[in-house]
Amino acid sequence: MFKLKQEHIEQFNEQGYLMVDSLFAADEVALLLETAKDDREMAQHSQALDDGAGGKSDISAWCIAGDDLYGMFARSRRVVDTTERLLGQEVYHYHSKMMLKEPYTGGAWAWHQDYGYWYHYGYPYPDMLSCLIAVDRATKDNGCLQVLAGSHKMGRVEHKLTGEQAGAAPDRIELAKELFPLVHCEMQPGAALFFHSNLLHASAQNKSANPRWSLICCYTAKNNIPKHDPNHPGYEHPFEKVADSAIRATGKRTLAGSAAFLGKSVETYAAKDDNAATATSEK
Repeated sequence: MFKLKQEHIEQFNEQGYLMVDSLFAADEVALLLETAKDDREMAQHSQALDDGAGGKSDISAWCIAGDDLYGMFARSRRVVDTTERLLGQEVYHYHSKMMLKEPYTGGAWAWHQDYGYWYHYGYPYPDMLSCLIAVDRATKDNGCLQVLAGSHKMGRVEHKLTGEQAGAAPDRIELAKELFPLVHCEMQPGAALFFHSNLLHASAQNKSANPRWSLICCYTAKNNIPKHDPNHPGYEHPFEKVADSAIRATGKRTLAGSAAFLGKSVETYAAKDDNAATATSEK
């Protein structure tokens, strides 16, 4: 069982991310994959996002961490307790999403910061964190996540729309690449990557015969209340964590219509204001 140490917190603060191998056991992640593949509700609400270069990635996003299997992962103590210690404060669930990169056609994700677009929903602070759980094996060939280690120290940068995705301004990306090392986050199923909302990250298209699925659970600090996000009214009550045993005990329980699904706007809304600001400055 993983135990967070002070050295892990220091690494997160310095690099903007922390990778934990085997945070979830093989049978737990196999159950997650089987459930997701058979989840008709998730498939019905899946959105395909164009990467602007001929590829598409499917995303299903929802804002309630409920009593289904996905909620057990999002509410598990091994995730939430780690998140709270990394951020240094109590958190609540922002949203979760299943990301699907299918063989040969799975699209790329442009370099971006999550807070780059979450900012536009009125969250005053970047005290937000995501936990990416590898459902399939993630490799360079199938488009694993790439990060610029330490780039969260730059603070938020402007974002623009690339296809249907919010991407960071190219000049800031080039500067970041000069300053921070590029890391390919290759992961085995069950591994987890905790990363700060200002960490610059991206992924390439999936050119392999292997799919890459991942569950991403996103959190924000208790005092980080959005000003205009109707899907996420903010902290209302303490986040109900569950014991690590809850995953196996819950079994193959799907979303079943209770998830409050989110549309494409969860990934694209953000860049609109930055686009307008950039256009104004270029005149």
